[in-house]
Order: sequence, then C-alpha cells, then structure tokens
Amino acid sequence: MEIKNSVDRPIVTLQTVAFSAIAATLDHELLVNPASSELQHLRHYQAIATVDQPHWVDALKTYLRHPAACDYSLLKLAKSLSLSLIEVLAISLSLAIEQDPIAGRILAYLQAPLGSSRPTLGLLSSAFSPLSGSVSIIDRLMIGNAIASGLLQLLNESAPLPEQSIKVPLHMGLALRGHDRSLPDLTIGLDDYAVPLATSTLTEAKRWATSFQLGTQRVLVLRTGSQIEGKSVAAAIATALQRRPLFVATDQTVNLAPWLLLRHLIPVFCYDLAPGERKVLPALPFYSEPILVVCGIDGNIEATAETVLNWVVPVPDVEERQQLWQLAIGNETLSAELAQQHRHSSGRIAQLGRLTQHHQHLQQHDHPTRQHVTAAAWASEGVGLGALAQPLTDAIPDEALVMTPALRDELQMLFLRCRHRDRLVTGLGLSATVRYHPGVRSLFVGASGTGKTLAAGWLATKLGMPLYRVDLASITSKYIGETEKNLSQLLSRAEQAEVVLLFDEADSLFGKRTDVQQANDRFANAQTNYLLQRIESFDGITLLTCNSRSRFDSAFSRRLDMIIEFPLPQAEERRSLWQSHLGNHHLTQSQLNQLAATVDLSGGNIRNAVLAAAVIAQSQTRPITFTDVVRGVDSEYRKLGRQLPAELISDRASTL
Repeated sequence: MEIKNSVDRPIVTLQTVAFSAIAATLDHELLVNPASSELQHLRHYQAIATVDQPHWVDALKTYLRHPAACDYSLLKLAKSLSLSLIEVLAISLSLAIEQDPIAGRILAYLQAPLGSSRPTLGLLSSAFSPLSGSVSIIDRLMIGNAIASGLLQLLNESAPLPEQSIKVPLHMGLALRGHDRSLPDLTIGLDDYAVPLATSTLTEAKRWATSFQLGTQRVLVLRTGSQIEGKSVAAAIATALQRRPLFVATDQTVNLAPWLLLRHLIPVFCYDLAPGERKVLPALPFYSEPILVVCGIDGNIEATAETVLNWVVPVPDVEERQQLWQLAIGNETLSAELAQQHRHSSGRIAQLGRLTQHHQHLQQHDHPTRQHVTAAAWASEGVGLGALAQPLTDAIPDEALVMTPALRDELQMLFLRCRHRDRLVTGLGLSATVRYHPGVRSLFVGASGTGKTLAAGWLATKLGMPLYRVDLASITSKYIGETEKNLSQLLSRAEQAEVVLLFDEADSLFGKRTDVQQANDRFANAQTNYLLQRIESFDGITLLTCNSRSRFDSAFSRRLDMIIEFPLPQAEERRSLWQSHLGNHHLTQSQLNQLAATVDLSGGNIRNAVLAAAVIAQSQTRPITFTDVVRGVDSEYRKLGRQLPAELISDRASTL
C-alpha cells in the first residue's frame, strides 16, 4: 500500500489519509508506544498522511489539490456519481484490505472482538466524524450513491448497523486499478469473433456515434438477422465513441453503472423477440451514456422515459459484398461471382468464408472453389433452420427435369428473377423502386406427382443455394401467437442463411380468411394476416406448392411474383419420363410408346412404377422388362383406385 515518489519518499494517498483518520480516534499513548505490530503500521500510515499537515482533514484537503495518479480513477468516478468525501474514503479503505494484508490485520485488531478485517459502519462513523456535519456518518453512507450504485456493498445485513461491514465488489476493485474481469452474462468485447463490415455500414456506425455525442437521444436498436453482425456493428459504434462494448445477457443491471464508467464500456443488450413481443430495457441508474440493443426484425424495444431509435442494418451492395468475399476466401474471380449471385450479409459472408476454407483444407486444394462454398452453405447449420425445416440436399440437374417447353420457360424465367433480384429495379422509375423488396415468392400449382418439389430442387441447384422444406408440424401450434413466432424465426434465419424455402401444401398456412363466428376465427384470421404481411417483406426466395390455387386467400395472389401451373404430363412428356426413369431396360420403342399413350400417370406415379419394376428385375438378376413395368403400373393404378388400361390387362394376365 505504501507508494513512493521519484526521490523515494512515501507520498500521501486516499488510503493513508483514511488510516490516519482511524489513528486519530485512538489514544495518543497507544500510538506513541505501540504494543502491537498492527499499531506500529497504523502509526506509520499516520505519519505519511500528516507529513505536511498535522491533522488528517487538512492533509486531505491539501492532497485533493494534487492527488496521486493511483487515485485518479476513483476521484473521477466520485465526480460522475456525486460521491461524498466520506464515501470516497470508505471506498479507499475497503480497497486497501484487498491489496495489502497488513491493512486487513489492522482493522481486525481495532475491531476486536468482532474480528472483521473489513471496515464496519461503526468504525467509519468514529474515524470520519469530523466530516459528518449535521447528518451522521452511517446515515450518509446508507443514503449515499456509493451503496445505491453498487460501488459499495453491505455485508452481514442482519447485524446492527454499526456492526455491518462494507466491501467493494471484486470486479469494481479491479476496474479501479485498470483491470477487466469477466462476469456471468456480461462479456467485454468480441475478441476474435468480430466480422468485417461493409464500408457503408462502418460509415453509418460513425454517424450514429456522432449523433450520440451531439444529441439527446441515447438508445439505439440494431436490427439484423445475424446477431454476430449486429454485435460487430455495436462494437464499431463503441469504438467510434472511444468506448468498448459490454454485451449484456441479463436483466440484473442495477449495480452496473460504476463498472461501465470505470472501464469505458457501452452496454449492448442482445434479444431475440417474437412478433408482437415487447421488451422494456432494464434500468441503469447513474448511467446516462449511450445504450445499444442488438435485436432481430420482430418485436418492440422500449425504454423508460427514453425515445428508442431503430437502425435496420442493410445487406451490403454488390461491390461491398465482393470486397467482403475477397477478405473471406481470397479468390477474386469467385468473390465477384458470389457477390453478384447472392445477397449475403457481412456476418454470413464471414461465416461461410471460414467454413469454405475449412472444406478447402480438408480436400487439400490450393484455392477455394464454388463446390467448397456450396458445401459450406449446407454445413453451416448454426442458424438453426434444422429445427423448423427439413433440408433437401439432392442436386437436381437439367436432365432430370422432364416437362413441356412452356413450363420449362416459366421456370427459367423464375430462375432469372431470383438471380437478378438484387438489381432488378436499377434504372426503373420511382414507383417501381419505392416499395421494392428483393424477395421472390412463387406458387407452384398442380396435382400430386407433377414435379413441383423436383422443380424446387432444380431451382435451388441452379442458384447454388440450399433448399429447405418447411416442417408444418414444427411451425403450427394450437397456442395463440406461437405459429407466428415460429414462422418469424424461420424467415429470419432463412434470410440470414440465404436459402430457398419450400412450403409444401402451403394452403394449410396461407388459406382463406373466414367470417368471424367465434373467438377462434378471429385468432385464425389474425394469424393469416400476419403470415401474408411477413411473407411480403421476406427478402429471401419462397416457393409454395398446392393442388389448387382456389384454396388461397385472394389477397395472397397479389403478393406472389409468379404462379406456375404444373399440368399432368401428356403422351410426349410421359414417354420422356419413362425413358428418364428406366435407364438400363429391355423395352422396345413400341412398348415405350404404348406406355406413354395409355398410362396417364403423373411423374411421381411413373417413378413409383419403375421402382416396383426394378424390385422384380433385381430379384431375378436381370434388366427390367415390359411385363415388370406393367406390374408396377398395375400397383400404382390400384393405389389410386383406378382400373388398369385395357391395352395392358392382357400383359398383366400373362405374368400371373
């Protein structure tokens, strides 16, 4: 605890003054002829404090004109919190016993028989009585800001007030000495987890920092689908303010202000709210500087007696995405291609970049390829889509898609709409650009087995994006508000990951609104209203399938970019389907033509018939024959409750 100056002379500090005040309460003879080592040390501290002034109060006043560097932090904090001199000395005394074992021994000796090495209110009341004025020392401490702010804590509160002791929390004591300490649910900085941000985002972050310095508003909500990106933006704002971010995952913040002020921290609350969910920020007494919140698109953040500002962090433009990809993977050509074709956020690019390099090293390649990026996109299940949707990982090449030329043209147009969605309105008029969202919504309408899901897989393969089929059982809930919450989470995660979402039998979610005849109808209509609004603002690619478009609410058609009809295949398409499925077979062209002309099944049923025929052929270790196919077709017709065509009945009979 003893501090010396450049000429090796002990100098006065707040701690030596505090011990001098304690010494002044003792009998003079005890200090002149100290009978214990504790009293000898106490006399030594008194001598240091009163070297220039005979009384400790005068020594304190003199010292405060030119305090030692070791007390700068405490005195600056005392000014911010409006602490009294009594509180400052009490804090100094509490800190002394944490640094110097002799200090604790002195207090334990003086406070016998209590034996506490921490200062009690009774000891402080006796020692600092010259500063009390008309209010007792104990009352001053109890109603003062040191205890109210959490800088001082009361111990053994069941004891009488004079016997209760005080302490400075460990993280506060370390902060006063210039050190950080981790606490549960409180994390300082991002360390190596920060992601590179787009130049425009950094510029906007600096603008917000400037507004905090000049304006009266101090609460800002950063809305983004990527929490790591939101945290990185918060860190950028804090840096611009010459502060550091403190990420808060708890509502227990009453005693946080002194730590924030000492370590130059800005609190950053992190929330994931559901649609309509409301969150009131916890109070931060004694703290009046900026507060940041990282949150998703949904939910409402409120603050007591504060106006809350919102900033939706945008997706970087093409040029900025190319720069971020270049930083992430180091391949200029591939970076340009990915930036043009995908609307990834800064956080997603950084995540995919790390995973791409991982796959590159696993395969021992010198440079990352498109295949590595695709593998990284499928492997990055950290966004949590798997709990709400099923991944469809099969790649669907052009050759697997058998359809009419008109249908192929429509799907090609949908592919181009998805590919160019980011710059689609470039050069268009104001009416086209003012409410434009880059999301693409398409409805596939057709009977079961006509290739709707296969076409979705083809589109995802062409786009180089993962395809997820929404699990309606996981999304829908009988509890009011839960379906909307689940869908919101799904869409937010899908936007962040940039995947293609497939809603099979979508009319069960986006069906017609009904007349309100009972309470459940009102909630069902409210759910449909939310779904229609949210799907319109979704920035990703959404594919919906159903058997009949008449089941959809009329308001939903306007929100769709394309409606594509999948008709049952005609004879020419059926022949191509049989050829595409059969592969190695012993059927003649005449038999293929007969199947195409007489078997009016969808592509899905044809697939099932071929698989049934393959079972028969493989059990006899031979290629598929016409009779095998007929048996498979017969099985499909019976499943559909229909009669096998008369032209094939004789062939079936010959196999029995």
